[in-house]
Amino acid sequence: MDYSFSPLGDQAIVIEVGTAINEHTQKEILAISSFLEANSPQWMTEYIPAFTTISVVYNPLLINFEDVKKELAALLEGASQITPSPPRTVEIPVCYGGDHGPDLEFVAQHNGLSTEEVIAIHTGTSYTVHMIGFAPGFPYLGGMSEKIAAPRRQSPRVSIPERSVGIAGNQTGVYPISTPGGWQLIGRTPTRLFLPKKEIPSLLRAGDTIVFRRITAEEYQTLEEKENADHT
Repeated sequence: MDYSFSPLGDQAIVIEVGTAINEHTQKEILAISSFLEANSPQWMTEYIPAFTTISVVYNPLLINFEDVKKELAALLEGASQITPSPPRTVEIPVCYGGDHGPDLEFVAQHNGLSTEEVIAIHTGTSYTVHMIGFAPGFPYLGGMSEKIAAPRRQSPRVSIPERSVGIAGNQTGVYPISTPGGWQLIGRTPTRLFLPKKEIPSLLRAGDTIVFRRITAEEYQTLEEKENADHT
């Protein structure tokens, strides 16, 4: 593996793995992540995988940038021997359309499809979590079919309900918290992605495989009540 290093402020270093978002780059990032998880240096406080980079946060009272760079270069020689753990598969139930997905009809019309075809395409694909960002627990997913791609809304919503499932361009994702946003909303899940009371507050993590499963409004109500009870 070939890497480049650059500083990120005075407490982090960015390892650039590649410049293209593809399966090869993601496998290298997952291998490095697995290696850092198993061989955490004392000076490292956190590592953050992204599309083509990994940021390593360090304690500047224990080490400086140049020494971090040297130690990471030496450590990562062993990363090429690491086989990432098999990805988890996480199923996310979604109630599509209606009040939960007010933009489903627009996505269908934009692509010359019926709403049922959009749902079938969206649920008929498995997605890979490339990174978590933007909002706590928000997954950046790869793998959505271009057949259901749609532009962002011309006028973003001031507030999007938490757990809304949306499409923007050729990406799909789930809003883990209520936030402003311009994605086209096609459904909503009763599953919580942001778990602030948990030691690991994000349900999803980089490398996970995501599968969306269609549910009825009645099933949504039942699952949401159960989720609320489990997190009170």
